[in-house]
Amino acid sequence: MARKSCESILCFLFFIIGFTAVSVSAQTTETCDATTGNFKPNSTYDNNRRLLLSTLPSNVTAHDGYFNGSIGLGPDRVYAMGMCAPGAKPDVCSNCIKTTSESLLKTCLNQMDGFSWSGEKILCHVRYSSKSFFGLLVLKPDDGLYNVNEIRKENQKEFDSVWDVLMSRMVGRASSSVRNTSSSSSLSLSGRYYAKDVAPVPIYGNISVLMQCTPDVSLKDCKLCLERNLDYYKSFYHGKRGSIIYRPSCFFRWELYSFSGAFDSINDIRSPPPSPPSVPNRTNINKKNDRKISGGTIAAIIVVIVVTITLIVVGLVICKRRNQNKDIELPTESIQFDLKTIEAATSNFSDRNKLGEGGFGEVYKGMLMNGTEIAVKRLSKTSGQGEVEFKNEVVVVAKLQHINLVRLLGFSLQGEEKLLVYEYVPNKSLDYFLFDPNKRIQLDWTVRRNIIGGITRGVLYLHQDSRLKIIHRDLKASNILLDANMNPKIADFGMARIFGVDQTVANTARVVGTFGYMSPEYVTHGQFSMKSDVYSFGVLILEIISGKKNSSFYQMDGLVNNLVTYVWRLWENKSLPDLVDPGIKEDCTTDEVIRYIHIGLLCVQENPADRPTMSMLHQMLTTSSITLPVPLPPGFFFNNRPGSNPPAQRLESSHSTSKSITSSVDEATITYVDPR
Repeated sequence: MARKSCESILCFLFFIIGFTAVSVSAQTTETCDATTGNFKPNSTYDNNRRLLLSTLPSNVTAHDGYFNGSIGLGPDRVYAMGMCAPGAKPDVCSNCIKTTSESLLKTCLNQMDGFSWSGEKILCHVRYSSKSFFGLLVLKPDDGLYNVNEIRKENQKEFDSVWDVLMSRMVGRASSSVRNTSSSSSLSLSGRYYAKDVAPVPIYGNISVLMQCTPDVSLKDCKLCLERNLDYYKSFYHGKRGSIIYRPSCFFRWELYSFSGAFDSINDIRSPPPSPPSVPNRTNINKKNDRKISGGTIAAIIVVIVVTITLIVVGLVICKRRNQNKDIELPTESIQFDLKTIEAATSNFSDRNKLGEGGFGEVYKGMLMNGTEIAVKRLSKTSGQGEVEFKNEVVVVAKLQHINLVRLLGFSLQGEEKLLVYEYVPNKSLDYFLFDPNKRIQLDWTVRRNIIGGITRGVLYLHQDSRLKIIHRDLKASNILLDANMNPKIADFGMARIFGVDQTVANTARVVGTFGYMSPEYVTHGQFSMKSDVYSFGVLILEIISGKKNSSFYQMDGLVNNLVTYVWRLWENKSLPDLVDPGIKEDCTTDEVIRYIHIGLLCVQENPADRPTMSMLHQMLTTSSITLPVPLPPGFFFNNRPGSNPPAQRLESSHSTSKSITSSVDEATITYVDPR
């Protein structure tokens, strides 16, 4: 085979070495498209590209031969697709995707887009791009290879008549809604738009044909793409004894020999009809018929038994998978990592790599083979409620992209192991610094003001600017991570909820969250909204300015006393400067910090309608000329009447130090709240 641009060189080489035919079992068709731009090697885009392609082998095999996904933000976001021909064994498919991906990386050094159709034992396809292409018909760039030998001119007309009929039939089969494979993977998406066949042709033996489209395009687009490939052959390679024509969305190859392992099975080859047999005597006919009847009956019985056993085995496997992955329907927008990859990255979840422990599992630091640092959240195997949080976090975070939200790189779901793979944020969480007297000195007023601003932008994105309206429901200092420059990233979306476009409020029979950050209407009535997050944000502002936990105050003077009620007393006594952490008094202006405290009090007002929205808060924090309204008393500002307890004291807490309130069945670490 040879490219058009190399025709003269190849012909000369074949002449020198005396080849009269070309038979190649493996072909690679890397195409690097520079029309969409280039990137700098080792840039963020390049690292994302390498990470995404490195996960394709395991993702493709885990998704029955076809996978598409993306990773990164903005201009550094990379989209990729991988697929194998139907019927491919998992190890063969994985090796093909791996080899093709590595070849693309070596060939496309700095091009933003590239794709390849290749494979020795089976056909596989890998593509990456800086723009989303899923579901789109892409016809350019196109290219082809061809056999240097030609059909004899005296046979061309007869050959063409057979070739045209065969190719027309093949296009129809490949672009039909029926999946054209009898393999066990015919139910997978990769079996769509795939056809192969062998047809006899006088003099030359058999024509072997293979056609395939990517399964994301429509029937009409698949047919159009394949027809363009046929036109390409007729325009440039007509008369050649075989060719490969390929585009990003489809592939076409025909030869006068078997190739790519696609025609190894004798059942796939439609041989020419045999010559009529000689007529035996009547006695032999009867004997043969007797043998045929008995043999056919036996064969039918065997087939029925085999099919029955196969169905039983398949049913058991499906039931087992459903039990293992109950209620887990995960999006393809994020990457699925192989468990062995995560185990290698974390040194098999070594204690020395442990970063911390949350309400539903442990968090480990790891490093992928390409050098990317990751944080792996490992769901506790004994937490029944955690499965819901796992699904929820993947579904929600996969759709979110913002500089002030921690980035989900992917997940792993294998047996009892449920893992979330995040970008590694080196400076731990806000509470690690804020509530430690020695570490708190690293948070000067400029840093704290930047943290408040970043949290504001992140929550505003969740409420208003993202594709979905998200209520986080667990904003607190331990869920604010800090990157190398102390910029905040909101994390832990296990309790988040998606709202409809016009939805403003929702109710739940089970209250989840962390007491002290939860709004009054949420704790007492199970009612949550964007204003619930605003309440939590107000508590955060007061904690950041004071350096004190909301829960570090105790009952005093007949009142339930926490940081919020303490600040309200300071407001009434006109002594708000007393709240400011001594460590930041020297580098902040009194007017500015008092304005921030004022805004914090507006967020924690008891009536949700009295609290500002996040967009209003963003304006208040960035525009000092806006006049702030006078705050009303905050929520949970209750008189302690004899014989009664305030809601805060009616909450039965367990021995958990996090004081999380959730509906988890893990009774050792949770608290139940029944809203009234």
